[in-house]
Amino acid sequence: MLRIALAQCHQTADFDANAATIRFLDRAIAAQAQIVCFPEAQTVGYRVDISDPRAPCPVAQLDKLHAEVARRCGDARIACVLGTEIASPVGKPYNSALIIDESGQILGTHHKTRLTPLDSVAYAPGRDFETWTLCGVTIGVVICYEGFRYAETTAACVEQGAQLVFHPQNNTTRPNDWKIPIHHAMAITRAAENTVWFASCNARLDPHQNCQTMIVAPDGRIHASAEIKREELVVADIDISKATRAMHRYDMADSAALLFADTVDRDEYEEIL
Repeated sequence: MLRIALAQCHQTADFDANAATIRFLDRAIAAQAQIVCFPEAQTVGYRVDISDPRAPCPVAQLDKLHAEVARRCGDARIACVLGTEIASPVGKPYNSALIIDESGQILGTHHKTRLTPLDSVAYAPGRDFETWTLCGVTIGVVICYEGFRYAETTAACVEQGAQLVFHPQNNTTRPNDWKIPIHHAMAITRAAENTVWFASCNARLDPHQNCQTMIVAPDGRIHASAEIKREELVVADIDISKATRAMHRYDMADSAALLFADTVDRDEYEEIL
């Protein structure tokens, strides 16, 4: 079992106000979570509608904040996936997630690879997908749009062994409420088509928030979720052994129990195993 927390917290264009929302780290520690995830671009504010898309990347402030969060993680023995941004060589920053393990070591970053047209005004695209080990579990990260709309991004993490994929998102300040069931369906699909845990963490947005923060189980059922438009820390215990990656591996035997439960006897398909 692994206890994870998703921080559906408020986000602004003010760096200090956003830094203060990292207090959710303390709430996750109090809840005895082992890994906590924050929304997309939580440290500086998402450069679509929330913060200035052409403002310089506050490198020194970010370095200090990243170090402070890493130190706090190490002190409390909690891992963290932190939505942030990282300076790039091309001027525009990367839209990134910082990966910090339970010892307080910054293991690396994932940079959002698939950008919306508005993302592209503000951010440089990343290229690759990696996995990291947090609390003994292999995790991957996909950020918002790339995870929703491009199945191959989650699959790239699962191909490398990820059993738990974190999905920091920021969705969205504009009146596209019709997208809510679509986004929920996409998050559910990413979990079910790969047989992994999919933990999607949105910001608390008002008046429009077009996706819940939710933890989806490997069979596609919603395991835990937050109420839309409310600051909330979602905490749940997840059974990592259920993340068999069976559908991704196209494993007949492992997929059967997931597909049929107790409605089909093994002897009906034993001959093909």
